[in-house]
Amino acid sequence: MRYAVLGTGAVGRVIAARLNSLGHEVVIGTRDPEATAGRDEFVAWQAGGHGAADVGLAGFAEAARLGETLVNATAGQASVAILAEAGAAHLDGRILIDIANPLDFSRGFPPTLNPVNDDSLGERIQRTFPGLRVVKTLNTMNCRIMVDPARVPGEHTVFLSGEDPEAKAEVRALLHSFGWPDASVLDLGGIETARGAEMLLPVWLRLMGALGHTDFNFHIQGARRGGTRLVPGADA
Repeated sequence: MRYAVLGTGAVGRVIAARLNSLGHEVVIGTRDPEATAGRDEFVAWQAGGHGAADVGLAGFAEAARLGETLVNATAGQASVAILAEAGAAHLDGRILIDIANPLDFSRGFPPTLNPVNDDSLGERIQRTFPGLRVVKTLNTMNCRIMVDPARVPGEHTVFLSGEDPEAKAEVRALLHSFGWPDASVLDLGGIETARGAEMLLPVWLRLMGALGHTDFNFHIQGARRGGTRLVPGADA
């Protein structure tokens, strides 16, 4: 499989290296490939082993053209603009694994979310690029846990949101190859359920501050049970 990972930050690099280690062809998309190739952190990453030296580097449009499946690892506030730069002609029919969060740092740290409550980044991407098959996943944990869930002992959960059953099945298979057992993959439903997954980020940030590290994740106990759904805070 050919993957295009859009975004050259820590998340994009970790995802790209893991995909490459699994035998996939991988290219990372960036706005300015020449400038990115000269950055110290990118040079160190490519020299650090784990197959990173084999990962290609291209502009957003070229990366999207080459990738059969796309991964959005860009800063959430810029994701729609970057996908527009990649070009609609290179997006139609593609699966987009959206792992970004719409974090707004305009008021400093901790960031807020924008959009929030009645919209989400996943929905915004799907509306803007209806030809994409958007699957929201992996956005509720540190990037190293995304590709190596054994970093967190015991059972814990990764969420899926999206409209296309075939796209979600392909993404689920990829999660399995990362080490996620099927029982840990919880399909929340359509892309509007990305709102809930994205709104876990304020909780995640506070947990990071309280724990002093990022090797943790959410576990939904009883996720496989049936029965009546009760809304917290509502009368039964």
